[in-house]
Amino acid sequence: MYKILTIAGSDCSGGAGIQADIKTITAHGMYAMSAITALTAQNTTGVYGVLESTPDFLKNQLDCIFTDIFPDAVKIGMVSDAELINTIAEALKKYRPKNIVLDTVMVATSGSPLLKERAMSALVEKLIPLADIITPNIPEAKVLLGRDINDTEDMKRSALDIYEKFGCDCLVKGGHSDEKSTDILCNKGNIYIFESKKIDTENSHGTGCTLSSAIACNLAAGKSIQESIKNAKDYITKALAAGLDLGKGSGPVDHCFAIKPLF
Repeated sequence: MYKILTIAGSDCSGGAGIQADIKTITAHGMYAMSAITALTAQNTTGVYGVLESTPDFLKNQLDCIFTDIFPDAVKIGMVSDAELINTIAEALKKYRPKNIVLDTVMVATSGSPLLKERAMSALVEKLIPLADIITPNIPEAKVLLGRDINDTEDMKRSALDIYEKFGCDCLVKGGHSDEKSTDILCNKGNIYIFESKKIDTENSHGTGCTLSSAIACNLAAGKSIQESIKNAKDYITKALAAGLDLGKGSGPVDHCFAIKPLF
């Protein structure tokens, strides 16, 4: 059984973060492990509190995992503290796992910053260079490059420039039209376009977490980066299309749409 480690925050309402990652990994028939960077009090209407792990406790979690059940892939989600980012980077350099997928949670789709300046600098300088692939949305790609991204051609150039700047593959997420969702991958200097049907739903909480975890699962199974992204986009599209409708705000996707209930 392939083993996947997710390093991220907990979402008590189950739609994003660690919970979304574990559901995604399980739905792929793989074994999920987690190192929790923070507890959050949140639901479909917003985030109402955050309690971060200490660097020492995060290190303890990572050491326990890497020295016992070594992962075949690592997915990293939101880490809001510079010291926690440094802790993760040191563990990755020490244990040298393969297939590191970093969901660069820096800026909300609305454009609002999610990280303080010191944490953002640590992410850029310490963590991104260790990743095999990063998955920024358009606002995050703008921050990484310091320029606007307005169309598909800009996305292609941005993915290439991020690859050349940091030395890791880059999937720029965005480019939504009325009928399709377009993501751009730069893999070792080559550009690939991934298009999928746009699902008309307001229940999209945790889609970034879910996509990056699905990519990690595919990489762990030995799929190429192109096939991994294609499969991951197919998975998230079906999870959105399943039509789960929970909560008063932006609800979660149905991670387990393909799993037959026992009862």
